[in-house]
Amino acid sequence: MAHIEPFKGLRPPAPIAPRVASPPYDVINSEEARDMARDNDVSFLHITKPEIDLPAGTDPYADAVYRKAADNYARFRKEGILVQDPERYFYLYKQVWGEHTQVGLVAGASAADYQADIIKKHEHTREEKEKDRMRHIETLSANTGPVFLTFKQNPEIDGLFGKAMTIPAEYDFTSADGVRHVFHVISDPQLIRDIRTAFGRLETLYVADGHHRSASATAVKVQREKQNPRHTGDEEYNFFLSVIFPHNQMKILPYNRVVRAPDGFCKAEFFHRISEFFSYDDTGDQTPSRPREFCLYIGGKWYTLKARDGSHDPHHPVASLDVSILQERILGPVLGITDPRRDRRIDFVGGIRGTAVLEKRVDDGHFTMAFSLHPTTIEQLFRVADSGNVMPPKSTWFEPKLKSGLVVHSLEDE
Repeated sequence: MAHIEPFKGLRPPAPIAPRVASPPYDVINSEEARDMARDNDVSFLHITKPEIDLPAGTDPYADAVYRKAADNYARFRKEGILVQDPERYFYLYKQVWGEHTQVGLVAGASAADYQADIIKKHEHTREEKEKDRMRHIETLSANTGPVFLTFKQNPEIDGLFGKAMTIPAEYDFTSADGVRHVFHVISDPQLIRDIRTAFGRLETLYVADGHHRSASATAVKVQREKQNPRHTGDEEYNFFLSVIFPHNQMKILPYNRVVRAPDGFCKAEFFHRISEFFSYDDTGDQTPSRPREFCLYIGGKWYTLKARDGSHDPHHPVASLDVSILQERILGPVLGITDPRRDRRIDFVGGIRGTAVLEKRVDDGHFTMAFSLHPTTIEQLFRVADSGNVMPPKSTWFEPKLKSGLVVHSLEDE
C-alpha cells in the first residue's frame, strides 16, 4: 500500500511566490534560464539552474555549479525567500490551463515504495542525469523539484481534495504561460490523517513525469541509510517531494520527432520502403486524428501515414504504442536510428510547441523530416507500468508543468 507523509515545507512568502516560481530544471536550457532569471534575484532558477550565476559556457556538471546551488539555497533561506513551515503539512496544488484543471496533493512519497515497485515506472533513466540530480539533492540536502505522480482516481480522495480546497489559498497567481496556480496549506491534523489513511489504501502510485528525480532521491535514501547505523525509516531522506494527481485529470500531449536522414537519402525510396507497413497520402494534415496515424512533414509537404494491420502487435502494451510503431517500423529499419537515446540525428519536440516548430526545424535545413504523433494515453501508461515494461524514450509530454520553488522538501530532520 502507498505510504505518503506530510512534511515541513520551505516556501516563499505569498507576495513573492509568483517571482520565485520557475519552470522545471529539465524543460529549459541554461541560456533560456539565464534570460528568465535576469533582473530577478528571487527566481528559483538560481537554485535549480545555478550555472546562470557563473560565466557563460560553464559545464552544468562542474563542481562549481553544485557549490553555487548550495550558496543560493542558503541565501534564499537566510533572506527569507524560503521560510520553513513550523509543522508537518500536506499541500494541495491546483493548476488551471484554459479549460483543463488538475488538482494534486503535495506530499513526501516513500523511496521504499519506489524500491518495492509500489511506485511504478514506465521509463528507463540515464546514468549521467540521475547522478546529476543525486548530487544536487545531496549538496543541498533537499528535494527542490517535485516528482509528478498519478493514481487511479477514487471518490474518497476526491472528497478529501474537495475539503482541502475550501481552505483559503496561500498562493493564487497566473504565470506568464497562462497557467493559473492555486496552492493550499493543509494544516488541520484530522484532514492530514484522513488523507494519509486514504492514500494508504492505494495499492499503486505511478510516476508520470520525473523518473530521474525519483530515482536519484531513492539513491540518496539508499546511501544515507547505509551511513546511518540508527536508521529507522522515518527520517526525512526516506521521502521525496511529489505532487500526486488522479489519473482522470492528466493531460498528455504528443512527443514529436525531428529526424536527419542518413547520407544518400532518397525520398522516393523512403516512401517505397515504408509502404509495407503504412499507407500514406499527402493530406496536408499536421496532427493525427486517431491512434496508429502519423503526420509526416518532408519536402515542404504534410503526409498522413496509417499503420497497416500486421505492423504491430495490438495486444502488447509497448509494441502497440504509436511511438513504438514509429521506432520499430521507420526510425530503426529505414532511417538507421536504432538508439534514439543517443543518436544525434533525432531530436524530440514537446507537443506544447505545436507543429510550426516542426516545419521550421525541417525548413531551416537542420533536419530532413518531422513526425507529428497522436498522444499516448494515461491508460496505456498504466498498462506498460503494470506489466513491468518501459516505454521508448520521450513517449509522453505532460502539461501543464509543475512549477518549482513553491515548496521545497528538506532532508534534514528539523
